[in-house]
Amino acid sequence: MTSPPTPDDDQLMRAFARGEAAAFDQLYARHQAALYRFVRRVLGSACAAQTDEVFQDTWTRVIQHRERWSPQGASFRTWLFTLAHHRAVDCLRRSGREVQFADDDEGGAPWAPAGTPWSGWPDAGGGGGGEVSDLAFWRAAGRKLLDCLDELPPAQKTVFLLHHEDGLPVDELAQALELGFETAKSRLRYAMNKLRVCMGAYLPAIGSGVAA
Repeated sequence: MTSPPTPDDDQLMRAFARGEAAAFDQLYARHQAALYRFVRRVLGSACAAQTDEVFQDTWTRVIQHRERWSPQGASFRTWLFTLAHHRAVDCLRRSGREVQFADDDEGGAPWAPAGTPWSGWPDAGGGGGGEVSDLAFWRAAGRKLLDCLDELPPAQKTVFLLHHEDGLPVDELAQALELGFETAKSRLRYAMNKLRVCMGAYLPAIGSGVAA
C-alpha cells in the first residue's frame, strides 16, 4: 500500500482554518526551526533577548488570522516570514534602535565594518592540518559571517536572509515585503556588497595563516 501524499502548507493552513488543530502542529514542526533562526538573525545581537517573544507572537498571529488567510500569490512560508519580519522591526523600534529603510547608500562614505581585522584565523589548506585544519577555518569563517550579517541594517538583512537562506526569488520577496522590484534588488545588492567588504576585511587568503 502506498502512503497518502504529505499535505503541503496551503492544505494544512486550510485544514487548520476548519478547526483541525493537528494541522497547525504539522505547520509548526515544519517551520519552527527556520523561523526561529530567521527571527534571531533579523533582531541581531542587540535584541537577541526578544527572539522568543517575536517568535511566539508570530505564531499567535498565524492563529488569529487562520480564518482570513489565503495564499494571495505567496506561499504560507513567505507569509509566515513576512509576519515575523514586521514583528521584529516593531521590536527593534520599541528598543530604541534606529531602523533604516531608505536605500541611500549611494553617494555616501564607503561602508566599513566595525572593529579591526581579526588575527585569529586558523590556517586552511596548509600547515599539514588537512581536513581538520580546513574544517576549523570554515567554522571560523561561518561565525565571522554571522558577525558581519549582524552589522547590516534590518531591511537589507531581511532581503538577504529571505533570498539566500530561504531561497525566495527577488520578485516574490518584493511582493511579500510590499516593495518595488528595483528597491528589493538594490537592498539585496547593498547587503551583498557590505558582506563582501566585511568578510574581506577579516578573511585572509586561504593557506596564508595571517589576517588580510
